[in-house]
Amino acid sequence: MPDLQASFDQAFANSKNLTERPDNATLLKLYALYKQATLGDVTTPKPGFGDMVARAKWDAWNALKGTAREAAMQQYIDLIGSLDE
Repeated sequence: MPDLQASFDQAFANSKNLTERPDNATLLKLYALYKQATLGDVTTPKPGFGDMVARAKWDAWNALKGTAREAAMQQYIDLIGSLDE
């Protein structure tokens, strides 16, 4: 786990220095994977229709419900790696 955590932390740092900004769908996936890896399953209530951005983020995170933190970390690392190529 320490190696995975270090790789995850490095991937997060690398996400700030990508050569191109990812599309919105990829950004939502990164957000959801990060939240799942750091906090686990979503526990907050679903935002209302008035806040479409928060609702999209919540939906993306909720779609990962049940995903192990370690699996989410690895998926985040892999996704950042594929964007940085």
